Amino acid sequence: MKITIQNLGVLKKAAFELGDLTLICGSNNTGKTYATYALFGFLLNGKRFMRTEVSNQEINDLMNNGATQIDIARHAKGAKNILSQSCQTYTQYLPRIFASNPKHFEEAQFKADLELDLESILPSPFERKIRSRKSEILSFRKPKGSRDLVVSLSAETEKIGLPTEIIKEEISEVINEIIFGQYFPTPFIASAERTGVAIFSKELDFARNRLLEEMARSDKDIDPMELLFKSYNDYALPVKANVDFTRRGADIRKEDSFIAKEHSPVLEEFSDIIGGEYISGSDNSIYFKPSRKRLKLTMAESSSAVRSMLDIGSYLRHIAKPGDLLMIDEPELSLHPENQRRVARLFARLINLGIRVFITTHSDYIIKELNTLIMLNQDKPYLKRIAEREGYRNEELVDPDRVEVYIAEKALMKTKSNHKRRSLHWTLREAEVSHEQGIDARSFDETIDKMNEIQDAIIWGDGE
Repeated sequence: MKITIQNLGVLKKAAFELGDLTLICGSNNTGKTYATYALFGFLLNGKRFMRTEVSNQEINDLMNNGATQIDIARHAKGAKNILSQSCQTYTQYLPRIFASNPKHFEEAQFKADLELDLESILPSPFERKIRSRKSEILSFRKPKGSRDLVVSLSAETEKIGLPTEIIKEEISEVINEIIFGQYFPTPFIASAERTGVAIFSKELDFARNRLLEEMARSDKDIDPMELLFKSYNDYALPVKANVDFTRRGADIRKEDSFIAKEHSPVLEEFSDIIGGEYISGSDNSIYFKPSRKRLKLTMAESSSAVRSMLDIGSYLRHIAKPGDLLMIDEPELSLHPENQRRVARLFARLINLGIRVFITTHSDYIIKELNTLIMLNQDKPYLKRIAEREGYRNEELVDPDRVEVYIAEKALMKTKSNHKRRSLHWTLREAEVSHEQGIDARSFDETIDKMNEIQDAIIWGDGE
């Protein structure tokens, strides 16, 4: 999937593609978080804005005969138009994604492009049933290798008198899921505000409950939904997603992810990074239990590193699925340089398990460690000796073809008022990734080189 954005925050125009591992690097206030939040909102909501036209003939067949067949290949031919329309609708939704003034997004544009592969869509089987309480209303089935989706209407639906428009919407949603589902990974985001969310989740619940109590006691004419909606939209969507995830902790912790079931060494490595493990209390709160110590700490008592990794740890242990997109804004938050290196190796293991990873980072340690994992992934005897000596495992090595890296920097662009005139604006530059050199992240190297130059002058004299 290729994403193109214009006039979004400080980003004048930028484009980036999703790899199995995607990194956006750069200094502060360069648009990295804007690009990340916009992508998260689209992956979470984009399919809601897709509209596939279901013909009246197909609806008539379904209503009169109880079943109809829909040619998926025919609908797939119009997929680019469907995607384009959904992007236009989503662009209008951006102010709500960022919980910001709509005026800031009047000239914003968001576009997604896909190279649809019908050969991978049509062979895959699909089955779904839609129920109302205990009764089945609609069923959908596409046999393996078939291009036809069979839609069946239950006798119960006729009793309910379900409107045809709702039936159309359900069919449209299923068609879009079949065509676009594999291109829209389920996103999970850990925003840069996650440390605060870990501490104040109880206070957020308390504030909400107090709001409900005040509304109940008030004699004034208050629209409760409007008030709650306004209160809920004070924060950007990724921050709200973190709050909701933390508040649902008790329910989430009832499940085990495929990592917990099949790849427990990954969780052991994660526990070693944070120096302990997260445990549930009797009050459904989360506590931190340091390794080899007989105590448990609340999130407020725990280190900022423990708080910054809470959402990531809960995701890995309880809900992670192959094909997901794990998005982390500044994974280096509060981590010692050695643990930043270990987090980079953890990301590598995740992508090799089938979880895609998207991060924004300022960390030279993370970039350099990923470089090592890329450069070691070659069939050369001396590299194998280095990997063995330094404790690198095969499951941590990364294929550079699976990595996309973008650097936020300024570039000359045409101005809106005068297309012949160019001025500097923020954009995203694609960085080269290769076996030989790893990631070409010059902005980090320039800063380190300057620091080394100053220290050399201090130690050896400035040449006078």
